[in-house]
Amino acid sequence: MNKFTKVILAAGFTAVSAVSMANTAKAPAMPEHAGQEAVNHASFAKAVTVKQALAMKDDAKVELKGHVVKSLGDEKYQFRDSTGTITVEIDDKLWHGKKVLAKTPVTITGEIDIDYKPAKRVSIDVDSVKF
Repeated sequence: MNKFTKVILAAGFTAVSAVSMANTAKAPAMPEHAGQEAVNHASFAKAVTVKQALAMKDDAKVELKGHVVKSLGDEKYQFRDSTGTITVEIDDKLWHGKKVLAKTPVTITGEIDIDYKPAKRVSIDVDSVKF
């Protein structure tokens, strides 16, 4: 009998209820939805490099850290990290009015977008930009 059980027995509980209380304290009940992904939330983006992003499947959610180094026009930009460059599409509203220089580090989150015609082109449709 341990100290915990002695204290509980001294308080008037039976040995069976003391064991039940001890077991409850050790292992809280898991919610019945534990381990299941919510259907109303997008899955989390995976942190990757440009090189890795270029090899991923269409619509994969990604997060990249690097620099937006060049405007290509029509909300398209060239993004660079230490492994390479990729075209990213960033809606004007995502900049929040902030001016970004080529040396400004940013983290972008979005989805891989693959176009196959006329040739295979991989880009990222950006959902958020962190400065």
